[in-house]
Amino acid sequence: MDVEIGDDTIRFGSRLTVSLQRTLRVPDDGHSYPLPPGLGRFPTIAVTEDDEASALPGLRAGDAIIPMHQNEALWLGFDGQQWHPSAVQVAAGAVNVFTGEAAEDGLASAPQNYIVCPLQPWLDGINAGEARVRQFVATPLGLGDTIEGQLSGSEHGGIRLTVYEAKQGIFPDTAPPPPEERPQRSSRPMGLGAGGAIVQRVYPDPFGLETWEQDNFGRVTVHILNSLQFEAITGRPAPPSPITAETYTEHGLPWFALYDEALGDIPAAARLAGVRSVQDLQRERGEGPEKEASELHIPEDQVAVLHPTGPKTRSGSPGSTST
Repeated sequence: MDVEIGDDTIRFGSRLTVSLQRTLRVPDDGHSYPLPPGLGRFPTIAVTEDDEASALPGLRAGDAIIPMHQNEALWLGFDGQQWHPSAVQVAAGAVNVFTGEAAEDGLASAPQNYIVCPLQPWLDGINAGEARVRQFVATPLGLGDTIEGQLSGSEHGGIRLTVYEAKQGIFPDTAPPPPEERPQRSSRPMGLGAGGAIVQRVYPDPFGLETWEQDNFGRVTVHILNSLQFEAITGRPAPPSPITAETYTEHGLPWFALYDEALGDIPAAARLAGVRSVQDLQRERGEGPEKEASELHIPEDQVAVLHPTGPKTRSGSPGSTST
């Protein structure tokens, strides 16, 4: 399967694109929060052979890089055809975010180590079970705060995406009559740590493991860079973060809850249950929590509950799309 990086998206084959969207870190205070809206795509740039000569370990041509600030969080947006879905594995460094086990080739159903996209329209964090995920947040490598650092003792950093095509003949090759409108969410080296809890289901595969062609896949690693690393490699400064502690209240940005109980939720992974949040680890070292996360308050009248058969957006303003 061919993989192309351009226009701040990653395209796998001809049917699925993935965008990396920035958002605000939700408070890590023991509560589960509704889905935060998208604040635009992270600049996503393909690594060239010339970039391999940089001092950043593990950088390879064909990978991607994004700049990310520590006061930001990240979610993955999946866009494709509902009538011809794909199977997607996501790894935080070298750890599968659905099972907590080492990221390896091949799909498995017990426990399920992948999601079906775009049935799953977005993913905000590691699977915590009970219709919750722990938010993807950036944290520097070397401190042991990343998800993989806590579970494996080593840190590679970044995000690894692997997309598997369905077997021939299972899904149509051309579009059927238009379906109902699908959910939309507008859309240090560093690694991924666990942030606050977000209400989000990780859907079980409704088609079955035998649907997917496990020898036909595309893969890309997305390296998460801080501002200095991004400028050193690309020759241009990283765009400033649009996020402040006052972002939501100043701009009246809504949060959205997705009404999706009918689709189910895969169980929590025992290994992921023990992953501690970045904020918790910072407290243990005597470091102050992120002000943006600890002081955030969202008025109840800015939370919207949306029905799965109607329009659904996760954007900077109701009904709009961020890019």
